[in-house]
Amino acid sequence: MIKKINLGSDRPENNLANFNLLAKIKSHPMVLEFIKQSEASLKALSYTEHGLRHATLVSDRARNIAQDMGLGLKDMELAAIAGYCHDIGNFVGRTSHHYWGALLFSQFFSTDLSPEDLTRVMQAIANHDKEEMRFTNIISAIVVLADKSDVSRKRVFSKNLDEIKEDIHDRVNYATTEAHLKVSKDKKKIILTIKIDTKFVPIIEYFEIFTGRMTYCRSAAEYLGYDFDLIINDVALL
Repeated sequence: MIKKINLGSDRPENNLANFNLLAKIKSHPMVLEFIKQSEASLKALSYTEHGLRHATLVSDRARNIAQDMGLGLKDMELAAIAGYCHDIGNFVGRTSHHYWGALLFSQFFSTDLSPEDLTRVMQAIANHDKEEMRFTNIISAIVVLADKSDVSRKRVFSKNLDEIKEDIHDRVNYATTEAHLKVSKDKKKIILTIKIDTKFVPIIEYFEIFTGRMTYCRSAAEYLGYDFDLIINDVALL
């Protein structure tokens, strides 16, 4: 049983109108280098793109989820920060990159956040790729949704179709022409809508690699008090 929580906006005293740590993080030379080297490391391992494009998309999507849910300014900013930094530990090692990323974040930004907010961001970074974790804060759940919904042709490094067809992750990402995440606050639904070119891959291949991620998204949505819907090529599948 997943515990649902009450999601109200932040208290007025916690709405930080001048909370601009994200801008500092996006221009921080070490963060930029972490992302650069993480992308290089994963490219060498034949993974899909995990660089600046992915970091920016997840950050923006996390902020939008928080905003669409009616959360306050601080939670929006913390979600965006965690989304931007969630993959910075990949250059240290892929297997435990989520833990490395949380520790690296605390090393550089521990003085910029209160202990509570620092812990929330660290948890979100650590939880984003660890399905056996149990959610204890809304930022973690939001980042999972923002991260796992990023499927796109832009994540494929190779431009050679023969090379792309050799790897299922490349095939599925390349075949995905659209991917949109929407929050319906009134219907209490978080909806991921995807368009897949079935001339390039059968839809079953999406589920071969994304079933675990979609299950994690469903758990994240349920923690936030929402249902998670997956629509592929206009067909509701979850």
